[in-house]
Formats: sequence, structure tokens, C-alpha cells
Amino acid sequence: MFGLSELALILLVVAAVLVVKKLPELTRSAGKATRILKGEARALKEQDGPDDARPGPGRVVPGTVVGRGDPPARS
Repeated sequence: MFGLSELALILLVVAAVLVVKKLPELTRSAGKATRILKGEARALKEQDGPDDARPGPGRVVPGTVVGRGDPPARS
């Protein structure tokens, strides 16, 4: 009877044979997905424009700075 290591080796060989048959199809679909992703990223960059790429000055929110030793203000 087969032991665990022999069964694992057989499964590994079967998986390798199946992967070799599907490898061209997998690489082709990965290439298509990469081209689509690059095209979409390029379209988003063109849509945003160069002015939107730089961050703005931000927003100032008025408030009070409280130190560590200061007690909280009561309203």
C-alpha cells in the first residue's frame, strides 16, 4: 500500500502535469489583465489632469491647544 509520502509525490506530479497544460492560457489571461489595468490607470490619470495631482494647502480648523497637564475645559 502507498504511504503518505508516496501519495503526496503522486499528487504533486499530477498537479504539475495539469499546470503545464494550462500554463499558456494562464499567462495569456494574466497579460490581458495587466494591459487592462495599465489602460485604466492611464485613463484615470488623464481624467484627473495635472492640477489635481498636487495636494492643496489643507483646511484650518479653529480650536484650542491643550497641553498634557491642563485640565479639560468645562462648558
